[in-house]
Amino acid sequence: GRGVQALIAIRIRPPSRRNIEAFRNWITTLPETIGVFVVSGSEDFLVHVAVRDNQDLYAFVIDQITVRAEVADVRTSVVYEHLHSTKIEPR
Repeated sequence: GRGVQALIAIRIRPPSRRNIEAFRNWITTLPETIGVFVVSGSEDFLVHVAVRDNQDLYAFVIDQITVRAEVADVRTSVVYEHLHSTKIEPR
């Protein structure tokens, strides 16, 4: 029942340990969240989510993520196809 997946890039301000850890702990509890990557660069998080449709994705971003005080910026990319390896060969 979750036909839309997205990757959401999120920037936290100020980027303190307290804000990063609080956001990480919160986002991982949401049922839409598949995976959370804490990253370096211009964003602090990449969050992989699955929702029913584009309206639910919009509501998730606007009503849950952007209302948090520590969220400074959000960029959402819809996933067209998800390919992944189930086996990683040793080097």
